[in-house]
Amino acid sequence: MATGETGFEDVFYDLISVQYHSLKAGHDYGQYVRDAENAGLEDIAAFFREVMEQDSARAKRCHEFLGRLQGTEQGGPATQ
Repeated sequence: MATGETGFEDVFYDLISVQYHSLKAGHDYGQYVRDAENAGLEDIAAFFREVMEQDSARAKRCHEFLGRLQGTEQGGPATQ
């Protein structure tokens, strides 16, 4: 049984954490895109857009997994 610092193996928490960080990063990348565009660095702005799209897809996938696990006991605390 793999456990983290809390002593729990909780896939729900892990998915929510990845989803949150992906969405938060996506929000931050918007500023990075604007910074690169303002500096006339369209190739770097395109890179930031690509990274933003990847994080958006990652957050969506987490959402889909959470929907699949909803109402089940799978993925909950290992002490159940």
